[in-house]
Amino acid sequence: MTRHHPMTLVLGGTGKTGSRLVSRLTARDLPVRIGSRAGGLPFDWERPATWGPALDGVHAVYVSYYPDLAVPGAVEAVGSFAELAVARGVRRLVLLSGRGEDEALACERALVVAAESGAAGSGTAESGAGAGAGADWTVLRCSWFSQNFSEGYLLGPVLAGEVALPAGPVGEPFLDADDIADVTATVLTEDGHAGRVYELTGPRLLTFAEATATIAEATGRPVRYARIGPEEFAAGLAAEQVPADVVAFLGYLFGTVLDGRNASVTDDVRRVLGRPARDFADFARATAASGAWIGE
Repeated sequence: MTRHHPMTLVLGGTGKTGSRLVSRLTARDLPVRIGSRAGGLPFDWERPATWGPALDGVHAVYVSYYPDLAVPGAVEAVGSFAELAVARGVRRLVLLSGRGEDEALACERALVVAAESGAAGSGTAESGAGAGAGADWTVLRCSWFSQNFSEGYLLGPVLAGEVALPAGPVGEPFLDADDIADVTATVLTEDGHAGRVYELTGPRLLTFAEATATIAEATGRPVRYARIGPEEFAAGLAAEQVPADVVAFLGYLFGTVLDGRNASVTDDVRRVLGRPARDFADFARATAASGAWIGE
C-alpha cells in the first residue's frame, strides 16, 4: 500500500533557501510544489489571484517573502496570505524572517495572528477543508547568509577582488543556507516546533573584513575588503543601474541590521538539528573547491 504524504508549498522555491529545501524534501520522496513567478503553477506576491491555486491541496507552507520582509507592503501581504492559507486548510506555516528588523517582527505578528485565529473575520478567505481551524506556526529568524558571497550580489565583487561595503568592525554570525534548509525541513516535517521562534546564526562572529579575508585564504588569491560610506555605496549601486528601491533597501540593511544589534550567536541550529551550525571557514573552503569563485 502506498503511503500518502501531504503537499508542501515552498515559496521562493528557486531561491537560496527554497531550492535547498525543495531538494531535501524531494530526497525524502515528499510531494513539493514550488511557488515562484516562473513555476508551472505561478505564484506572485504582487498578484494575490495566484495565491489560491498555489494553495490547493497544501498541508504546509514555507513562507519566504520576496524581496524582503522590510519592504513596504510586506506586512499586509504576509498577513493576507497566511489568512488565506489557513482558510484553505493549511495546517503548518514556517516563516523565513530576519534578525533585528522591526518590519520583520511585524510580519511575524501578522502571520501568527492569522495562524492562531484561522479565517475568522477575513473578508478575503475562501472556504476549504478545515477552514478556520488555525494552523501551527514556526518562525526562523535568520542571520546574514554566507551564500550572499557566492550566489548573491557580493559574488561579483569577490570575483573582482574587492568587496566594498558600508559595514564597519561589527561582528555578524554568518549563517549557511544549507543549515537553514536543514532546519526548515525538520520543522516542516517533524512535531515539537509549533509556536517556536528560532534565531538561527552561525557559530561565531566575523566582521565583513574578516569574512572577506577568509574567502581570500580559501581561494588562494587576493580579495580585499574596503569600507566605504553609505553615499558612495548608494552611488556605486546606482551606477550599475540597480533600481532605486533596491538601493534604498540595501542602505537600510547596512545602516540598521549591522549596527551591532545582531552581534551575538545562538545555539538554535543545534537545538533543532542536534549538531552545530556550519562555520564560515568551512563554507568558504567548500565553495572555493566547487569553483564558484573562479572568474572567467
